[in-house]
Amino acid sequence: MNLSAPTQLIFIISVVIAVIGLLAALGVLAFIPLAAVWIVLIAYIVLAVGCLMPGA
Repeated sequence: MNLSAPTQLIFIISVVIAVIGLLAALGVLAFIPLAAVWIVLIAYIVLAVGCLMPGA
């Protein structure tokens, strides 16, 4: 399995999702129904998929 760097768009999307998870953990975004851990996990999965798929 060859890994490649994610595109800038995928990286920015994962960072935005991770920041949303961090803000949810701090209580700033209390209206989000998911736990902050799951939001950060989604950000990690997006980044991992971006690394696994060439050109994505």
